Amino acid sequence: MKVFVVGIGLIGGSMVLDIKTLHPEVKIYGIDTNENHLAEAIALGVVDAGATFTDLVDADFVIVSVPVDVALTVLPKVLDAIGNQTIVFEVGSTKMPVCEAVANHPRRRNFIATHPIAGTEFSGPSAAIKGLFQGKTNIICEVEKTTFKLQEKALQLFIAMGMRIRYMDPKSHDKHIAYVSHLSHISAFMLGKTVIDKEKHEQDIFDMAGSGFESTVRLAKSSPAMWTPIFKQNRKQVVKTLNEYILNLSKFKELLENEDYEAIYNEMQSVNKIKDILNGMKS
Repeated sequence: MKVFVVGIGLIGGSMVLDIKTLHPEVKIYGIDTNENHLAEAIALGVVDAGATFTDLVDADFVIVSVPVDVALTVLPKVLDAIGNQTIVFEVGSTKMPVCEAVANHPRRRNFIATHPIAGTEFSGPSAAIKGLFQGKTNIICEVEKTTFKLQEKALQLFIAMGMRIRYMDPKSHDKHIAYVSHLSHISAFMLGKTVIDKEKHEQDIFDMAGSGFESTVRLAKSSPAMWTPIFKQNRKQVVKTLNEYILNLSKFKELLENEDYEAIYNEMQSVNKIKDILNGMKS
């Protein structure tokens, strides 16, 4: 088995580590414009060797795990280079633009659009983790456009990694992910900015920061190079979620200004049910 990963970071790197565990005989090849990333990935044992696009003709699997704006140009090049039995999947956080980019490609049937809902705030080859996808959901879009035999090949791999499969159209994916992922990252970035701006005058803020602050702002450590293109591609949906979020923040501020603590209590109590929703997702 030959597996190629284009863009050796958290998601692509974690995938090939799992593939190595499942298939010890596999050969993993990396393609990355960052030579330091490639060298680091080889040194860490994430990939076995470097490769080029011309090598993709013999690939069994190709994982495209580059920033979503880069994927729009890289994915067609990958599809141009592969053989008939290769299955290609792209793992970015927006799905409509990438599906549109390859809609009319002659090898569209060799492509499966995926989004594994897993990750950390870290990036690069050293961020790769074995078992990252165990129990996580993998969103698959436009599965009917992938030839059935290659669908099966990909799905068997995802299930072996421990992933749960969910099917969704690209528009719905981008709408829903704007709420549960993209808005979360913006909230973390802007909370971090608010505190950093104030910290210029009050060092005590960071001295007092506890685990609550740390867990809330954790996502602000995420890569701007990855997230700026995501916000750009999903701009319309993200703006809608931000309008709703800002409205809720303004309402909370108004309640506090009016000293309506009963309403504040009720607002928070109504949101407490989210723990039941999250517990249900984990079960």
